[in-house]
Amino acid sequence: MDFKTDTAPIDSLEDLLAARFSCRAFLPKPVPRPTIERILAAAQKTASWCNSQPWRLEITSDEETRKFRELMYGVASGGRPNSGDFPFPREYRGVYLERRRESGFQLYNSLDIPRGDKAAYARQALENFNFFGAPHVAIVHTDEALGVYGAIDCGGYLMSFMLAAQALGVATIPQAALAFHAEVVRQHFGLGDDRRVVCGISFGYPDREHKANSCRTTRAGLADTVRFVGD
Repeated sequence: MDFKTDTAPIDSLEDLLAARFSCRAFLPKPVPRPTIERILAAAQKTASWCNSQPWRLEITSDEETRKFRELMYGVASGGRPNSGDFPFPREYRGVYLERRRESGFQLYNSLDIPRGDKAAYARQALENFNFFGAPHVAIVHTDEALGVYGAIDCGGYLMSFMLAAQALGVATIPQAALAFHAEVVRQHFGLGDDRRVVCGISFGYPDREHKANSCRTTRAGLADTVRFVGD
């Protein structure tokens, strides 16, 4: 993405936020290491509680991505129960359920999946464990002792990573699904028992011809999310 030199910082930020999307089909072309390192250097500036910077990443490329893909797809398609390090949402209800359904149907519609075709829904969900064909995967993990606040800091890092990637023409998709089998992830990467898997980020160059990448989710208005108190 190109930015004019006279563009105000807020305009650049708004452009990046508007352009970023969850990519669900990638080209096999790898991202050069200097580009990845620039993304990481930018994301490292993310604020964190007491400057703890709790995020740690395992990033795969080439053969390592293939091996990790085969492992995770095999585990997920084999019916192994989910066992994440952090509690999953107990329930989506009200407006949260409406938004979840809307985003799901937007994706299914883009892929011409008929409403109610649960087998097709399941096949598409398994694509998470194919990393949607991405050449790289980053696993984000934090220290157990930092609890949920370590995970919150990782969430801030995740957004910085995605915006930095977008600025360099690299597409991303954050994947809670890759934390569904945290113990498998820990074993594969040789992580200590004190590490907690927050999520994954699959990234690479987008396949802009793929139908899945035509899907864009909506955003609530300020009136739905903010209450101003006082003048």
